[in-house]
Order: sequence, then structure tokens, then C-alpha cells
Amino acid sequence: MAEPILLENLAWPDISQVRETSGGLLILPLGATEQHGPHLPCGMDTLLVEKVCEAASARTRVPMMSPLRYTVSQGHTTKWPGTFSLTHFTFIAVIQELAAWAVATGWTRLLLVNSHFGNDAAARVAVDQLRLEWIGKLHVGLVHVFKSSEDVWSAYTQDAQDLHANRAETSLMMHLFPELVVSHRVIASDDPDRTEGCVFSYPVAQTSLNGVTGNPSEASAGEGAFLFEKMVDDLCVLLEKAISEEPPLPASHWDDLKKLRDD
Repeated sequence: MAEPILLENLAWPDISQVRETSGGLLILPLGATEQHGPHLPCGMDTLLVEKVCEAASARTRVPMMSPLRYTVSQGHTTKWPGTFSLTHFTFIAVIQELAAWAVATGWTRLLLVNSHFGNDAAARVAVDQLRLEWIGKLHVGLVHVFKSSEDVWSAYTQDAQDLHANRAETSLMMHLFPELVVSHRVIASDDPDRTEGCVFSYPVAQTSLNGVTGNPSEASAGEGAFLFEKMVDDLCVLLEKAISEEPPLPASHWDDLKKLRDD
């Protein structure tokens, strides 16, 4: 079985070669470090996105950066230990600076692969800024592993809409890292989604008793294996397309924007 192409493990001459064979495409996984209830590790999001990207990299030969482990988790508050968060502004700035280094060293395509709900808004802002800042030099996109397909999203939300550490996430950890699941706490960790019908948005401390939203007691390693393989398959399809995708309209329609940026 092929191994993933991990940028941090390569010397620079080898990175140059990999960059050319991948069409200049690079994966940046976005994880998180935050409480995941009394039964799951705080690194759950990072562990998941790293495994998904590694499997997809091994299959497609698209290289990947190390995952960002500290991202936007402010909504989990300081009620439970284990959460470490950047501000939205810092997170956006980190992505912008990494993208700038990618462009400066010859990469032309950057796909952000995210596994944490809290990163969505800031990551979309970063993409919105980068696609204009580097127009004509860097194609940039964002995908969420939990929304890779309707099947995956349906499984994620079957026991809670405002989910966290629920059936799906627990199933994935049971499959990928069973040794990190505190099994004797799983059954007693269920906590319902209390956000249905709410007008306002509330941090987790105001909606959950133990940091969980959903029913981890319903989880199984079998379901986790299905979800993981589906995520990997879906990401591989996107990566194969991203290697050669170009803007729908040719440069003649937007080249003036590139000139304005360079000036």
C-alpha cells in the first residue's frame, strides 16, 4: 500500500519534484483541539482530518501539509479543560500567511480540508480573501469532511443538528483510534440537542451539560469504518479534479484584476 506524501518528511529537492507531479496542488488539513465530551480525546477533529488526508494523499499522490491543530474553538468556552482556541482573526491570518508561502515557493493550488464545524466561517473568509489576493496565481478551495456527501452529512446529523462528540464522531474514533475512546463513559454520555427552535446562537456551555450533543451510546466501529471510507473516497474524487481544474472563464475575462494586484 502506498504511503501518504507528507511535506514535512521530505527534503526540498524532493518537494520540488512532488509539486510538479501533483499539478502544484497542496492539501492543508484543518483540525482543532477542544473538549469532546467525557469519552473522546480533545484532538478528535485533528486526528480525523489527518487520517482522511493521509489516506487520500496515499491514493492520489497529492502532498499534504501538517494539520493545523489549534484553530477556532471559542464556542466551547473554558467550562471544560482541553480546549485551546485561536481567535477568528488569528486563524484567518495563519491561513493567509501559509498561502503566501505556498505561492512564493511555487504551489499553484491549495485545498483546505476541514473537520471542525467552528472553523467554517473563518475558513470561508480566508478563501474569499485569498482567491482575490492571489488571482491568477493560486486556486484555493475549502471542503469539509463531514459534508463530503449527503450520506456522510445525514449520518452526522441523525441524532443532533448542533452535534458534538455524538454518534458519528464517536463511531469514527471507535474505528480509527479505539484505544483513545473512554469506553466505560460512552453509554452515559448522551445529551440531547437543545438548540432546535432557538433564535440566537449559544456557546456549548449554554446548550450542553457535558460537552456532548447527541447520542454516542448508539455509536459503532462498523459505522465509523463506513463513514471514514466514504470521506476518503469523496476527497479523492475532489483531489483528482482539483489537480487540473481551471477557472470556468479564460484569463482574458479577468486578467485586468491580476494586473491591478501586481501593480
